[in-house]
Amino acid sequence: MLISGCAGNADKPDPTATWTVEQLYSTAKDDMNNDRWSEARTHLTAIESRFPFGVYAQQADLNLAYVNWKDGERDQALADVDRFMRLYPNHPGTDYALYLKGLITFSQAGALGTWISGQDPAERDPKGLHASYDAFSELVKRFPESRYAKDAKLRMVWLVNALAMGNVYVANYYYQHGSYLAAADRAQTVITDFSGVPAAEPALYIMTLAYGKLGMTKLQQDSERVLDENYPNSKYKKDGLALLTKKAWWQVF
Repeated sequence: MLISGCAGNADKPDPTATWTVEQLYSTAKDDMNNDRWSEARTHLTAIESRFPFGVYAQQADLNLAYVNWKDGERDQALADVDRFMRLYPNHPGTDYALYLKGLITFSQAGALGTWISGQDPAERDPKGLHASYDAFSELVKRFPESRYAKDAKLRMVWLVNALAMGNVYVANYYYQHGSYLAAADRAQTVITDFSGVPAAEPALYIMTLAYGKLGMTKLQQDSERVLDENYPNSKYKKDGLALLTKKAWWQVF
């Protein structure tokens, strides 16, 4: 009976078997609009397999990336975007593909929240943030008039701050564990590699402390002078590095 039942389910006719590509696409769009990701995936995949050529198939490929991203399948979504851009390098929707790729790798809690957890932050690679920045940057450069360019620019600013602040947390980790030279070097990275970011304030403060611990008086004085000139009322000189542990990363900016 069990075998018979399974066979019966397998032989159950597909209600969409006679649908046109327009019907499949319209239904998939309705599924997406109502967060029915599994159903949307089924209908988009049907378009790919039954109607592999034409604009509907191309749009289905791109929509499938969006569906997989929203359904928590980030790796598959990235693979979908990369495949779409490889197959259709001159597609009118390339700007959206780049924007979507940036969004998929743009993860506030996942990418940066770990920097303030107990694990050694020096062991983490913020490649997701870099990949997101690269996608948004390519979008802005190639399609400056795109409807997605403005938001991409705002996200790029956030990402630069985030990457810089990530280095601050690594520097603070080194400092708290007595690796003062490593702390100073990582904090210096914020100053040299990131221009005008809010993370420069805690970076300069860590440099001042670290050089002091190392007995490098001249470098300590230089760091403190730059800190005072740019942040005369620095909250770090008042409250210390406790600010980096009392607040979440987004509250530090």
